Amino acid sequence: MSNWKKVLSLGLVLLVVAVLAACGGNDEEANSEENNEQTEQESNTDVNEEEISIGQINWAENIAVTNMWKVILEEKGYNVKLSVLDMGTMMKALESGDLDVSLEVWLPVQDANYLEEYQDTVNFSDATWFDNAKVGLVVPEYVEEVDSIEDLNEHKDLFNGEIVGFDPGAGTMEVTEDLIEEYNLEFELLPSSEPAMLTQIGEAVANEEPIVAPLWTPHWIFSEYDLKFLEDPENIYGGVEKIHHATRTDFADEYPNVSEYFKNWKMDDEQIGELINYVENADEPIEGAREWVEENQDLIDEWVQE
Repeated sequence: MSNWKKVLSLGLVLLVVAVLAACGGNDEEANSEENNEQTEQESNTDVNEEEISIGQINWAENIAVTNMWKVILEEKGYNVKLSVLDMGTMMKALESGDLDVSLEVWLPVQDANYLEEYQDTVNFSDATWFDNAKVGLVVPEYVEEVDSIEDLNEHKDLFNGEIVGFDPGAGTMEVTEDLIEEYNLEFELLPSSEPAMLTQIGEAVANEEPIVAPLWTPHWIFSEYDLKFLEDPENIYGGVEKIHHATRTDFADEYPNVSEYFKNWKMDDEQIGELINYVENADEPIEGAREWVEENQDLIDEWVQE
């Protein structure tokens, strides 16, 4: 074989070896990138482009906590949508899967009707985020004639025979209807909305006029006005209420981390009161919630630990 042919053959061999080595390197690099991507996906199984939809009711504490969770979850990389609904529609949406989460279910009394109706089709969490809630009829402190629900009929004319209510379909409104029947009250429960009810209470207090309405704690209004709960000898409203959350049935399978966050969530009177105050006094609820989250990161870290 001539020298130039030997050189050519050797060159071809070296070229083939170089190409194979390059291909092998590319495959290893591609495999490494794929493995890294897979590992990252596995460590963030909850986070995706799907929206987590959280139902919101126009109650002060509900607006506060829904915006708080929107801030917390979006900082974790989730997309969160708040949908304003009434309680009945919210339960139906959880049942159908059109809604992911409801953050406020009062048990054992106020929302017992929803638990009974949807316990097989909606996941009601055993975990609670507030353990010292109270519900009842309230009047201003200056209404000295009335201290108990049993006193109301005797002073019916003082209140024009009206109990000023809020959202129709709310569990507390239904319990109040039962209370009117149990106590044989000669009163009519007037549905409206929470903001409208609070406005009427504020106007009545400003004019030192009598008014009676169903209310609950935690609520900012008790720091604004001197109000008292009426005694409830028949215990129709129940004693201490606990606030739970509820999700569609397969939510925990798709979002196991978020499901654990909600189960870890706990607040006391001071914390929820401060959060409500931040949200109420901000230009936008989300801004107040974001400021509160920034100032309470240690508490939130207890809820969202991986």
